[in-house]
Amino acid sequence: MQTRYYTITDYPKGTPERDLFTLREEALSELGEGEVRIRNRWLSVDPYMRGRMSGAKTYIDPFELNEPLQGAAVGEVIESRDSRFKTGDKVRHMGGWRDIAQLSGDQVEPLPSIDVPEQAYLGVLGMPGMTAWTGLNIIAEMKEGDNVLVSAASGAVGSLAVQLAKAKGGTVVGIAGSQEKLDWLEARGVKAVSYKGKDAEQLTKALKEACPDGFDVYYENVGGDCLVAALNNLNVGARIAVCGMISSYNDTEVAAGPSNISMILIRRARMQGFIVFDHWDNYSRFLEEVGPQVAKGDIDYEETVEEGLEQTPDAFLKLFTGANKGKMLVRL
Repeated sequence: MQTRYYTITDYPKGTPERDLFTLREEALSELGEGEVRIRNRWLSVDPYMRGRMSGAKTYIDPFELNEPLQGAAVGEVIESRDSRFKTGDKVRHMGGWRDIAQLSGDQVEPLPSIDVPEQAYLGVLGMPGMTAWTGLNIIAEMKEGDNVLVSAASGAVGSLAVQLAKAKGGTVVGIAGSQEKLDWLEARGVKAVSYKGKDAEQLTKALKEACPDGFDVYYENVGGDCLVAALNNLNVGARIAVCGMISSYNDTEVAAGPSNISMILIRRARMQGFIVFDHWDNYSRFLEEVGPQVAKGDIDYEETVEEGLEQTPDAFLKLFTGANKGKMLVRL
């Protein structure tokens, strides 16, 4: 059996070009004892993958040049030599960026049994959803009545974060770009602020107008001017959960730190970065709390779907132009 997969041929500087990605094909080896062969149905592309294209180890090893790229995927078992899996099982794994994955059974997990579309386990009930829940509840220790600010608030992580925060009863403000995204937030009771055409000073003023009482929690996905403006609007004792800083992922030079970092001291705030996989032992808690809400339709989620393996690099690059609403997925 043949597999088609994407690889990169170099570590890019700045925003990756489309021709960095090469689609290759090769024959799979015979299935070994304890291995599973999976036909992928859905692939996930996520901003963190840009860091793996840097050639440097961060909290995860970089991608290897000319080797298959990796990412979360959902698929169906088509052959198994692992007693835990049988043909037809729906599973999740990290053998993405390809159509057929052949992995050790230890790298594969069955999909949970909650009645939702299977691709939801790559988005609202997968890593992005778990990231939103972890940042708010474990890192920022969100409480009833907290005023919460979320940047990139219509993305895969931010769109769930604002809804979880809204359920706590405080004022929730989301930063986004396009009018469509702002309208989506407003329709869910979230005060929406556009960053388009605003510098840090203007964004500071817009956030103050949206929430004059200041913020107890800031869920950070962007960095840059969003972080500066958020720091200017913190309450005493505020907590900042740093999930990502996508504004700098394609920078070719080291970005300057926020000029008002002293607000951490002045507001006696706590700022903590986190990687969701360090907290994955809480996944069952997350599913127990959020899964039924998603199944009943109490939590809305958006998906942007690109069709076909050939569109995977394009789907990934669109993450950095704000072209996605909610989770960016590739359907095979």
